[in-house]
Amino acid sequence: MYQHPHDEEVQYRADRGGDGRAFWRPALRLRRRTIIVISALAVLPLLAVVADRGAAELVESRIAGDFQDGMDTPNEPSVHVRGFPVLTQMSSGTLDRVDIDAHDIPADGSTRPVPVSELDVRLDGVSTSGGDGEARARKAEATALLTYQDLTDSLGLEIGKADEPGRIKATAALPFGDELTVTVGVSAASGNRIAFEGLRVDEGDIPDFVQDLLDNAFDEPLPLENLPEGLNLRTITVTDAGISAYLTGKTVTFRPDSSSA
Repeated sequence: MYQHPHDEEVQYRADRGGDGRAFWRPALRLRRRTIIVISALAVLPLLAVVADRGAAELVESRIAGDFQDGMDTPNEPSVHVRGFPVLTQMSSGTLDRVDIDAHDIPADGSTRPVPVSELDVRLDGVSTSGGDGEARARKAEATALLTYQDLTDSLGLEIGKADEPGRIKATAALPFGDELTVTVGVSAASGNRIAFEGLRVDEGDIPDFVQDLLDNAFDEPLPLENLPEGLNLRTITVTDAGISAYLTGKTVTFRPDSSSA
């Protein structure tokens, strides 16, 4: 007797549980589990990165607060903890590298206070596990900028960049609207101080009252105030923005160095 192919398909399904659903369920469950496992494995690294970034932000905030408290800055500095993972560094008690960008560090306790307009610091081997609760770096290097406007306010003369490399110019007002401009070289001196030397005037004589201003401004080295303790001045560079000081040091802390005061 002739049997339609459809009848064979019905019989095939019937032999395997009626509509065939029981045959496909194990395969579907296995596929779902595989997808779940793969998705979980893909998400785990992302969760690790998110957790590490959260830990980094926490320690960055703490370092910024410690710096502001120690250096008496009006605002917290920008802090960036380098390296990954940060959680591993934190568990060891030492951060590999921390970069700090601070602004407007005041200069207190000086007869010629010049604030540090910008301080960029790289700290290596930063430990925050000490009993005193302050951050301490195994070594550091930094660049401090003293702007010409701040130098002008401190020294009582209009200060700017001279045409000759390594020198600044100082302009004093004379009677009847005239001006007198001199140039002077700048260099690094001991005790985190900036020395002025080789004062020259291009033309004319220096009146006595202007000479007094120049003596008060340049006879004694200018101390760099309120730098993190442990930093030592290495070189001075005259730039378009001001005088740039390069410093390095070991065992550096967020506490003003009183040795230069």
